[in-house]
Amino acid sequence: MNDKNLSDVPEDFPRGNTAAALPGSQTKYLAREINGRFVVGLTQGELRERWENCEDLAQQLAARTLRKLAEGLISDLEAFYTETEHRVKGQGWGLSNDEVIWLIRRTRALAGLG
Repeated sequence: MNDKNLSDVPEDFPRGNTAAALPGSQTKYLAREINGRFVVGLTQGELRERWENCEDLAQQLAARTLRKLAEGLISDLEAFYTETEHRVKGQGWGLSNDEVIWLIRRTRALAGLG
């Protein structure tokens, strides 16, 4: 994967930069060993993959929103987005809260519904 592809990830997409720490007499940070190096947080490839998945889902949700609006099945757009957010969180896809917030904001933008 080259840097050009990584630059496609929008600046407003959550980076997951929060590092977890475990309590104890000495602080212990959660890290993974990848190719002989310890990595805290997402690698660039993992970040890109998470963004691609969220972008794909936002595209699908925007199309669904517009379809339901055209069919007259949405009477309260804010309630519809709140329900959509709760459904996404309940799917077990492992999205962070920040990613879900980004996803709903992106869905609104793609649907042209602010």
